[in-house]
Amino acid sequence: MDNAVKNENAFSIKSFASKYAIYLVLIVLFIGMGLVDRNFFSLSNVKNILIIAAVRIIIALGEGNILITHGVDLSAGRLVGLTACIAASMLQRPDYAYKMFETLPQLPLVVPILLAVCVGLLFGLFNGCTISYLKLPPFIATLGTMVIAYGFASIYTDAQPIGGLRDDFTRLASGSVLTIPNLVIIALIASLIIWFILNKTSFGKYIYAIGGNPNAAMVSGVNINRTTISVYALAGALYGLAGALLAARSGGATNNYGLSYELDAIAACTIGGVSQSGGIGTVQGIITGVLIFEVMNNGLVILGVSAYWQQVIKGIIIIGAVAFDIRKYIAKR
Repeated sequence: MDNAVKNENAFSIKSFASKYAIYLVLIVLFIGMGLVDRNFFSLSNVKNILIIAAVRIIIALGEGNILITHGVDLSAGRLVGLTACIAASMLQRPDYAYKMFETLPQLPLVVPILLAVCVGLLFGLFNGCTISYLKLPPFIATLGTMVIAYGFASIYTDAQPIGGLRDDFTRLASGSVLTIPNLVIIALIASLIIWFILNKTSFGKYIYAIGGNPNAAMVSGVNINRTTISVYALAGALYGLAGALLAARSGGATNNYGLSYELDAIAACTIGGVSQSGGIGTVQGIITGVLIFEVMNNGLVILGVSAYWQQVIKGIIIIGAVAFDIRKYIAKR
């Protein structure tokens, strides 16, 4: 009897550790960084981490949905850069000496942001269509779109930085509601919407079904092409929103914005439990994965670790996370 109780308790502890490992890692990392440098626990530093993470979370939500379908999107970062340039170019101050569109009237704040979202959505539709109808592998299709988006951003800006942004636009990123930064609120709203889609709608069930077993999904009546296109379009819209918010946060934009953001998003999703094999992933896991990366990045900066060594550490973590994910997949088979 005692042995049975012990075995049950041991199993429960093991199950708990396995189920909540990613959250435990975040807590341990956060506490560890704080013990090394007490400034890490300051309210201003924690806010800074959350503000930076907010834009990354929105990007990772789009990338995560695609990974769940067993796809990938390499164009995410460059679409963020392109849409940042579009939003910034239309929200410059009227008296700015280097205004990109001199005769453009002062637009309502929401218009350029919606335009950025629509541009991202259109590129997402393009990705989804090339994958669904031309049968290109997602890696190749989105790699091509990544190059196209960067080319458009360079042509659009003539490879020149965009500055002089309106105060109402920059306040969108720097402001707060009841001490909660606006960017964090927007990221939370986006996360809740994606959570609802994945957990409470047929579309969400189709996303998991396609990633888990596309043949079974097709037999069950899932329109794989339509779902795939919708997933990439939704991701593109999220990239567009992230691009506009990134421009507001940084107070400008260049054609080089968003470089490697897609790799960070993929890594964060993988660390957060989104399987590279498809069919597995949660919004809360994606958010936690992003926070782990941002806590680590912030801590390394505070500790004075070289930016080059930060890249080495990040690369090792990415390889380890993917290797662990693959081992889990092999074990399940």
